Amino acid sequence: MADQDLHAESSEVTWKLDSTTVYGTLVRPFGPGPFPAVVMVAGSGPTDRDWNSPLLPGSNGSGRLIAEALARAGIASLRYDKRASGPHVRENIQAMIGKLSMQSHVDELAGAVRTLVSQGYVRSDRIFALTNSEGAFHALNYQLHSPAMPFAGLVLTAPPGRPVGIVARSQLAAQASGMPNEGVLLALYDAAIARFLAGDPIAPDPSLPEGVQMLLMSLETPANLPFARELWIADAAPLLRQVNIPVLVIIGKKDIQVDWQADGEPLQRAAAGHEEATFLFPENANHVLKQELRPREDVRLAEMAEHYNSPDTRLDPQALASILEWLVAHA
Repeated sequence: MADQDLHAESSEVTWKLDSTTVYGTLVRPFGPGPFPAVVMVAGSGPTDRDWNSPLLPGSNGSGRLIAEALARAGIASLRYDKRASGPHVRENIQAMIGKLSMQSHVDELAGAVRTLVSQGYVRSDRIFALTNSEGAFHALNYQLHSPAMPFAGLVLTAPPGRPVGIVARSQLAAQASGMPNEGVLLALYDAAIARFLAGDPIAPDPSLPEGVQMLLMSLETPANLPFARELWIADAAPLLRQVNIPVLVIIGKKDIQVDWQADGEPLQRAAAGHEEATFLFPENANHVLKQELRPREDVRLAEMAEHYNSPDTRLDPQALASILEWLVAHA
């Protein structure tokens, strides 16, 4: 069907991966092509191809909005539901128990690249990855494993620059800040994570807040393993150090899940000497590249996340313009 802005045509695609099916959306700009193209890789958890999540209200996902903007700039795209997300998760998850891993995410991404390259209107030598948050690991891992169809460049939005477990703990510490038992809660959390990483039952202390207990227990559910343990110690900085293609890293200053300084600085050190690595820290972009005009200190994580995909949100103009300009320049 044609997009509402009449700059592109969207179509649904699928591809088989083992005994499961991956579902995605192709967006083709109008015109003969061939077009440069982008594979979009969503962030963590059950985030779908549009960058919506069933854990959060709203369906105005940044992924869809970015795909539409790419089309207006003459760039094709493919965005897809990870097999543990989207409307078909129940069909896939039983077949994936014990098989969800870093490698399974790379396999999904490889299928997306093959599907995109198979389109006659796409330039196979100008395929880029555009990732959000956790998606950076999958694009970097894909690129570093000598793929048959390597990326021409990477756009990494909100990538963690510290090991994921450290980022997660910093988020918890921020939420617990000022609580009378803050130190005790963090110690109990740390003990549970230590058991998890050692392969023992996580057994969260019942005095931990219910939401924290649920998060901890979700890590060891069979459907999340072995991926959850791999992800917890994953570190994007050493991976970024190894890539030799153009890279654009964007972390918004209003992102309170990934910190533009605490995460941006390790990534900048990792990219030192890489002449084609560009860093941008937009003043008003949040974790999903939506515009956030309130002062950072006035926004708490739970409150901000509730508005990530609400109907009245829009992409941050500075972040979006920078992505489009960078892709056009490298296409």
